[in-house]
Amino acid sequence: MKSLRAFIPSLLAVTLPAIAITTPQIIASSLSSDCLQYRVVGICYWLLCTPFGCTVRTSVKVKHNIPELVVSSYSHPGDNSWREMALTDAGASGTLGGGDTNPRITNSKTKIRYKDAAAIGHPADAAFFKFLSAYGYSCSSNVVPFQPYFLSVLDSLAWRSGVPEMLYPEALTPGLREVGQAGDLWGNVYPRAGALGQTHDYKAGAVVAQRTADIVTRTGQIHVYLPLISSPRPGYWPPSPVQEGIPGNHAWQMLTPSMSMSCAIFPDRSITDTYADRLSSDGSYAWALWRPYSCCQRRGQTLLGSTGG
Repeated sequence: MKSLRAFIPSLLAVTLPAIAITTPQIIASSLSSDCLQYRVVGICYWLLCTPFGCTVRTSVKVKHNIPELVVSSYSHPGDNSWREMALTDAGASGTLGGGDTNPRITNSKTKIRYKDAAAIGHPADAAFFKFLSAYGYSCSSNVVPFQPYFLSVLDSLAWRSGVPEMLYPEALTPGLREVGQAGDLWGNVYPRAGALGQTHDYKAGAVVAQRTADIVTRTGQIHVYLPLISSPRPGYWPPSPVQEGIPGNHAWQMLTPSMSMSCAIFPDRSITDTYADRLSSDGSYAWALWRPYSCCQRRGQTLLGSTGG
């Protein structure tokens, strides 16, 4: 009881991010046909057998994206811009803040930034699937709304030190597993930790979000997290793990500091864009992570095959 009394004041002292978003706003953002990308991609062939014989039946194969996670990156514990989730790590005792950990002149070409991160189950659920039902047959995801899949404050050893991933080939090989493009490198995915060299705060936040999604959508990673994995089955094809720079593998929808009703992968604008309109005043950012699923209605005991992607 004593420890609980000591914990409550720390929660009450939390200051919410200057630019915050609420659960209803996040749910409303999921009603985006651009991010959904619903399409019919082929046909599934099923073998249906009864005591009277066997026959082949078909069903339409569809593909669309599902908003699975709200991924946030922010400079201090408790600064998650998802208002209702800001307390998930605010009470972590002994946790250091981050932000611009190496202040330099404004035109400096190098700067080390550190951000905490969170990946939490997208809250849309029923509202999104009601919106999706208007398109016809649809696929499902096993994501649990409001479930924390990753909180960097619980993964502090790996997230703050970069050990052991700083020694991985992906971290030591230039050009391998990097976010950005020629002439506009945002940062390396490995080591998947909170610190990186980047002068632009939005780009730093985006790379941290990419690192977080990379961890959560894989199993067996040396981090403290819950993997978000769906197993394939006849007539159901879940997405591959998130991989940067691959169109169709995943998509990001910006939620804060400004909400977008469209989706893209990083880098999400042209090389000449300064991203000034996307800079957060307090270093807090949030995106919805959409991932593609393919499925078809079961029409028999055995799936003989399918056409389309």
